[in-house]
Amino acid sequence: MSRVTGLVCAALALAAFGVTAHAAERSTSKKDTYTFGTLQAPGEAKVRLDAAAWLKETGNYDANQQAFDALWADKSKSMLDKVSGTFALGDAEAAKLLTDAKNPLTPAPTSLPDILQNNKKSLFFRANLALAYSKALVNRKVFEESLETMKLFKAEQVIDPASFLFFKAVAEHGLLLKKEANESINRLLDDVPTAPERYKMVAALMLYDMLAWQDRNVLDKLATIGRKMDGIQRRLALERGGKKTQKQQKEVVVRLDELIKEIENMSNSDCPNCPNGGNCPSGGQAKAPSNGTPGSNTKSSSPQADSNGGNGSGPGTVDPKKLKELTEIWGKLPARDREAGMRELTRDMPPRYREIIMEYFRRLSTQTASSNP
Repeated sequence: MSRVTGLVCAALALAAFGVTAHAAERSTSKKDTYTFGTLQAPGEAKVRLDAAAWLKETGNYDANQQAFDALWADKSKSMLDKVSGTFALGDAEAAKLLTDAKNPLTPAPTSLPDILQNNKKSLFFRANLALAYSKALVNRKVFEESLETMKLFKAEQVIDPASFLFFKAVAEHGLLLKKEANESINRLLDDVPTAPERYKMVAALMLYDMLAWQDRNVLDKLATIGRKMDGIQRRLALERGGKKTQKQQKEVVVRLDELIKEIENMSNSDCPNCPNGGNCPSGGQAKAPSNGTPGSNTKSSSPQADSNGGNGSGPGTVDPKKLKELTEIWGKLPARDREAGMRELTRDMPPRYREIIMEYFRRLSTQTASSNP
């Protein structure tokens, strides 16, 4: 079974479990019984009345009544879309805020909008505008400001608590905030029985993904560094190459250096293939290096035939001695030999980890060029 298939099966199982559990709760009575902490979205009729009342308070209802009626008659729009559309009809600042948030060509915001912090505005307006705004930012992967915006309000204060918790979890997952993301996802699955199945599915996938966020071995640590590099690339794509991004880049470089030293120490130990850093457990025996399948001591009869550096189907290990030797002579090698060295070193690694090792040597190239003008 492939990893993707496993993820989907796990998500389906978790989503099915949630649906079954909530269905069992509802079957005990003809009427819905709500337990402590259950979040129930209000009906559309009530929300429409609240939206109309807000629009009347702004003095813009009469001029926009036809547009308002057409908006709420559109069955293709979600209730949140209708509410945010109403806000756009009655408040020019809100209209511009939402338009800019959805436009990928508009620079990503770097601070919280004043309109959302203005206590003179109604809570109904500010909380639901914040949700629509945060959703638009998450869709553009502007996780930082989206999450800061949602921290101003609670799921109980919006018309769509499922969307509030879901997009909050997506932002937390994107920022590698594992504890916070777990809490938001668990609340979504446990406290919002009417949450859309697509939300439950993606939430379960995020939970499954975060199970692997550990630093048990070299590959786990490489994966952690890879996630941090993805975050840096996201910030650079948003044109955020300032001090915060530079700090994150330095942290990645430090982690790479630490990982290289760890691999070097393993190569100098008596048991370089032991998972606990080179010290075999009592009575243990060092395993012979394997060029075959993971967990096998059978050597391949020939190197992997792939001039592009392997297809990532090997055991995923790095030869510590080769890594150390290549690091020491890197500055003296011509470009052609550097490329061949990297290809040989990373041929058996999965593509994601291969990219991380190559990034380390690209940094070495930069350092070498700057020290030898």
